[in-house]
Amino acid sequence: MGVRVNDRNRFSQRVRLLTAVVVFAALAGPASAQVASHAPTALANPASPALTVTGKPVARVNGVVMTDRDLLREMYTIFPYARQHNGFPKGMESEIRKGALQMIIFEELVYQQAQRQKTSVPNEQVSRALLDFKKKFSSQAEYQSYLQAEASGSEQVVKDRIRRSLLIDAYLKAEVKDKSAVSPAEAHEYYDKYPARFSYKESFLFQSISIMPPANANSDAMKEARRRAEDALRQAKATKSYQAFGLLAEKISEDDFRVNMGDHKAVERDQLPDVVIKAALAMKPGQVSDLIQLDNTYTVFRLNGHLPAGIRKFEEVEGQLRKDLQKEKEDRLRTALDAKLRKNARVEEL
Repeated sequence: MGVRVNDRNRFSQRVRLLTAVVVFAALAGPASAQVASHAPTALANPASPALTVTGKPVARVNGVVMTDRDLLREMYTIFPYARQHNGFPKGMESEIRKGALQMIIFEELVYQQAQRQKTSVPNEQVSRALLDFKKKFSSQAEYQSYLQAEASGSEQVVKDRIRRSLLIDAYLKAEVKDKSAVSPAEAHEYYDKYPARFSYKESFLFQSISIMPPANANSDAMKEARRRAEDALRQAKATKSYQAFGLLAEKISEDDFRVNMGDHKAVERDQLPDVVIKAALAMKPGQVSDLIQLDNTYTVFRLNGHLPAGIRKFEEVEGQLRKDLQKEKEDRLRTALDAKLRKNARVEEL
């Protein structure tokens, strides 16, 4: 099974020199606390006993062994909030583990290929990266504690890891990123070929204030809701700006949009009730509707804009389009590279 390009999609994007400290910083909190309890099981996930770290091999790539320690570091890179969540979500843990395993295998394949092709990084670059890495620690003592816990007390081990990470980045830059660039002409060709992808439907921009009586409300409760709705309408009609209507919505509205000043942003016409569409078509931007009843909910809205259907200009979408097309290219090239490197490699998942 090859590397899953969508697991993280960050081969060259993440800072690999930090993989050695991911669990140290994200799982255990302050470095000193982690070192005090450091043991073969120090990286264990308390919510997932199966993830206890023992140094057990999980894969071999051309004879190079990767352990459960490497695997768990990568899992925390994929899901860095595991500590706050007291472990990995049970419904996601299996997929996170699978993605992490494929990632560490892929990176080892890339590293070995980079070595075969005699890819190199300047010593000065390694030294700068080491200095940047040290800045992640609050003190020299904390850094020394890290060295003891994760690098057998040797700064050379850390430098070797940094050099490995930089070699991986350099190789992927040459073989993936640099080959994935999308020119303006390529983007325009795509734009012309798929115009429907840049079209947009007629939509309305508006804010709302809603009064929502309890479910199964009796007649008295409905009368009270109507009274509050009419009071809300009176106050809404008195507002003169987006800000004023929004502050009123935050204060008295009972729908979910109240936390965002009642703003629904742009809503496509076919997503709105006919009664709302009819009212909106008769209004100008800045006007406030009359009271509208939708089932048992009373609503008043402020129209902020009416956007007819159309197609976005190329200049409006060029930047994002080039990014999207480049990402697609990168995914294809990464997948192809993974398959190529695995073809003649001895990869064992243990």
